[in-house]
Amino acid sequence: MPAPSRFAWCITGSGHFLEESLALAARLPQVDLFLSAAAEEVLPIYKIGLDELRPDFRIFRDKTASAVPVGTLYENVYHTVVVAPATSNTVAKCAFGISDTLPTNMFAQAGKLGIPGIVFACDTEPVVVTRSPHDWVTLRPRRIEFDNVDRLRDIDFCQVVASPAELEAALATRLKELSLAWNTSSS
Repeated sequence: MPAPSRFAWCITGSGHFLEESLALAARLPQVDLFLSAAAEEVLPIYKIGLDELRPDFRIFRDKTASAVPVGTLYENVYHTVVVAPATSNTVAKCAFGISDTLPTNMFAQAGKLGIPGIVFACDTEPVVVTRSPHDWVTLRPRRIEFDNVDRLRDIDFCQVVASPAELEAALATRLKELSLAWNTSSS
């Protein structure tokens, strides 16, 4: 069986550093996007259309009750699952083993298969300043969000990152482990 060759990049309903996360995904070799239903709602709010993404990514959508695209994990296609950006809802679900969306199913099944995961959690600081579709907003995550991020850090095969810079560093490390390199062409 050939070695796994692709990144599975899961997008949730968060707009927090969404554009920066997609820019990092575009720099990686061989990336497939797995969109939650919430991601499909949020992308157009941030003026990101699926047609814009298709030239760079294969796209899997959350259109089945049993998250059929998760089956690709069993075919030895993916070496890494990335959830970025991850809403507090997705973080909580992953931390407690709930897998009822395409991203949470991908995360859970990857862990069961020993496939490394990287989660860019949005609510990791006492004050989060983020761009909403129309303006900048200040959020103050609650203790429950911090507790869930801490729980997630204890999950097997999971690395939690808290900023685009940490996400880029974690991806660079993963590329090195896989003897791969960032894409240098801009498409």
